Amino acid sequence: MIFKSKYSFEQGPIRPPNEANSLLVRVTRNCPWNKCLFCPVYKGEKFSRRSVEEIMDDLAAMESAHKKVREVSEEQGFGGIINRQVTAYIQANYPELFSIAYWQYHGGENVFLQDGDSLLLPVDDLVKVLKTIKDKFPSVKRITTYSRSRTILRRTLNELIKLKESGLKRIHVGLESGNDRVLEYMEKGVTGDQHIEAGKLLKSAGLSLSEYVILGLGGEKLWKEHALDTANVLNSINPDFIRVRTLAVPKSSPLYKKVARGEFILLNDDQVVREEALFIENLNNIESRFFSDHILNLLEEVCGNFPEDKNLMLAIINRYLSLGDEMRDIFKLGRRTGYFRRLGDLENSSLAVPVKQLYNQLQKENMSVDNYIQQLMLRFI
Repeated sequence: MIFKSKYSFEQGPIRPPNEANSLLVRVTRNCPWNKCLFCPVYKGEKFSRRSVEEIMDDLAAMESAHKKVREVSEEQGFGGIINRQVTAYIQANYPELFSIAYWQYHGGENVFLQDGDSLLLPVDDLVKVLKTIKDKFPSVKRITTYSRSRTILRRTLNELIKLKESGLKRIHVGLESGNDRVLEYMEKGVTGDQHIEAGKLLKSAGLSLSEYVILGLGGEKLWKEHALDTANVLNSINPDFIRVRTLAVPKSSPLYKKVARGEFILLNDDQVVREEALFIENLNNIESRFFSDHILNLLEEVCGNFPEDKNLMLAIINRYLSLGDEMRDIFKLGRRTGYFRRLGDLENSSLAVPVKQLYNQLQKENMSVDNYIQQLMLRFI
């Protein structure tokens, strides 16, 4: 018999980067589609919906852990406050409580429902889960989840409104591309028009919408169509958030074999940045917040609000592209090795010196900077 602590609960493998401080509640397992060529996650795993009873057991365990964390804080003389000392003590002495302590330390306000497509849970079941979360954890202000555009289209407007009224605030959707040829090649299982329809439906329900775009997903052949059509789809939706990711292809993704055979040609960093410029130039008449919040993105500082910050974002891109070949390579190395976060870091000698040393070493070894970087990027997935 496997011993299960009263604090034990199930969690899935992924969540959006901006949900790093959220409590993770698993309501489904894996991905119902699981065919996207670029995705290395859930391969070989079967999708399933968790029962309400299972989820309620997890929420009860989370509630018990929540109470225990506060008891530990009291015992350590911090009066129930969850600070760094308390979280460090819990990590060392009660590791099974750490995820809850970490969540409380960061305010205990946000919850993310896992895994890949929570809207496939029956609506009434999902409503029970949402209401239970709000009842057990009154500090919660925002509950979010992933869903696919085709799943969203299976829900009525009234169902989505019901979920919103029960506490669901935001849906994260993997748009990836607005170009139908790219979507078909990558086996995304959706069209640009379906993305638009689903996005508009969520907006009509009053739900916050975060759309994800993969820079470089069209490869060398379709980069321009990918940029232009993705911008057009987002112009039609006007999502609350646009978040970009740069394509990287680990061996565990089905796309890897096509890259290895030369069927799909990856863009290098400079080409991705030029694609991003074309993409942003064609985002018009929207009021979205644009984020580059992922380590895979070369220019993390390209972020802001549309329309007021559009020119500022393009200015950052143009500043990078105006650098000489050597300085662009040095910045790419600095970014991918963790020394640089912004273009201004090139002027910081304490950061730039070790990066320039690496650049010189690669030159001596006659090694391509782009090839070196492609290998580095696989570590970030």
